[in-house]
Amino acid sequence: MSESKPSFISGVLRMKCPHCGKGSIFVHKSVFPLKTCLRTHEKCTECGQEYTSKSNNAPGMNYALTSVAYILCFVAYALIFGLSYYDNSIYYALIASTAVILILQPWLMRLGKVIYLYIFSRSDF
Repeated sequence: MSESKPSFISGVLRMKCPHCGKGSIFVHKSVFPLKTCLRTHEKCTECGQEYTSKSNNAPGMNYALTSVAYILCFVAYALIFGLSYYDNSIYYALIASTAVILILQPWLMRLGKVIYLYIFSRSDF
């Protein structure tokens, strides 16, 4: 019986263990309460894979992910509503993009941490 590892995209979106694809990475399934939304298990409950690393660069991954999401929000606003130098639409786009990113930040932080774990702790590389 061969156990297959989860694909990168499905494993990241389900937020499961990068090694076995079964164990949950986070202690709480929901991002609420916000105080504990990034609390992870020390090891996978299914296979024992460690989730901690000596060089925890997950905040850097979160910064990159937030920057990309901000740019995508700005571009989406520009495509839907249009931008002009003659009115305040650029300011509206900046305000709308900032509001969307602030609302999505807990999920983006979790996603950044999961992507970091999938890149740096998968054993098939």
